[in-house]
Amino acid sequence: MTAPLHDHPAMHFAPAGEAAKPLYLSEGALPDALSTAQRSWCEAQGFAGKLGDLCVLPDAEGGVAGAVFGLGTAAERARERFHLARAAAALPGGAWALESPDLLGEALEAEVLGWLFEGYRFARYHAAPAPKARLVCPPGLDAARLEAIAAGEALTRDLINTPANDMGPDELEAEATALAAQHGATLSVIHGEDLLAQGFPLIHAVGRASVRAPRLLDLRWGDAGPELTLVGKGVCFDTGGLDLKPASSMGLMKKDMGGAATVLGLAQMIMTLGLALRLRVLIPAVENAVAGNAFRPQDIYTGRKGISVEINNTDAEGRLVLADALAYADEESPDLILCMATLTGAARVALGPDLPPFYTDDEALAGALSAAAAQAADPLWRMPFWAPYEPLIEPGIADLDNAPSGGMAGSITAALFLRRFVTESERFAHFDIYGWQPAAKPGRPKGGVGQGARAILAALPRALDL
Repeated sequence: MTAPLHDHPAMHFAPAGEAAKPLYLSEGALPDALSTAQRSWCEAQGFAGKLGDLCVLPDAEGGVAGAVFGLGTAAERARERFHLARAAAALPGGAWALESPDLLGEALEAEVLGWLFEGYRFARYHAAPAPKARLVCPPGLDAARLEAIAAGEALTRDLINTPANDMGPDELEAEATALAAQHGATLSVIHGEDLLAQGFPLIHAVGRASVRAPRLLDLRWGDAGPELTLVGKGVCFDTGGLDLKPASSMGLMKKDMGGAATVLGLAQMIMTLGLALRLRVLIPAVENAVAGNAFRPQDIYTGRKGISVEINNTDAEGRLVLADALAYADEESPDLILCMATLTGAARVALGPDLPPFYTDDEALAGALSAAAAQAADPLWRMPFWAPYEPLIEPGIADLDNAPSGGMAGSITAALFLRRFVTESERFAHFDIYGWQPAAKPGRPKGGVGQGARAILAALPRALDL
């Protein structure tokens, strides 16, 4: 297995054979394995086994003999994820092995992954020391698989965290090129004016005002098995266009390529693990800028699908670039199309930053995703393609309205808009992600974060009968 892109050494398990100190887990009572002296030490330190409590145990020479970590109650643990990440952040350096990992039950894999996630630091522009404690992968878990997932998450976080001056369409293409080269995939790119010549007018319209040319990235990998197509929104910065965003709304727009970052991270996981499928990744990479040639409110464009769209807000550009990319994906009728985008503020109003909605008409796919989300500690919530709202996206002067008035059901109407461009493929799901961690939590520092990728990865065997 080759080293992953954007490798973070602290997101790996302790090397095989390294001597490890015991990390005892406690749900309140002190573990029976502790000596009388160690129990007295814990009691003297006030250790009570509350969630996040940590007591480092000394040896006879004043060194470190082990540690005890409090898991609290099941009800306390249900309020958050990745509790072991707290231990990873606080323990002294060296290798650590879990004692009584069965106390974590079905959550063990997710908790171990949270330990790896705690090792992430975005250090491109300044020093950011990572934790030095390393975990021995518990017996029964697939260490290589968990490290592959962590590496995909690191790629996603790095791409989102990088500011737009260093992560525009050119750089996003370079990242996709490097990922393809690493895994023996192919990448083709349609640039600038060639988008018009080859039938992608909506991608061109959104990106043409930037000095960095718009483009469509098309990565392919694998030659056998069901076909999975991932489509990711790659708006590398969104000013809002002529419907200019206020400064308060523009401040996080480097993350508007979070859909692209997430599908690239997921693609890395799939290729590293060698899943038996044919993978295609489509990313419309643009910058929504302001210039004399910017697209305007009330312009009407006919996209690749032959559907006309009235532009009623240039800040609803993500669904436009996705429309052409989805239409292109649909032409091959793959077994499954998944679309990921930082698309609407309405999704955040409805569900907040931690719980992305997803939309699908396929009941089996919805069940697989919901079950996998719980298993992978990667929350998702199903929302409806609510047909009675279809008239809201039909302006009368064109087939579709990119920004219906009224301000209600914004995430649903955006999803309905995207569904119009998938007509030949029977299975489709759209994810309206946030891609950002507003405040630091265990395993998730403030900044870019993957959402939905681990749930999708866990759902694929059931969804595609792998």
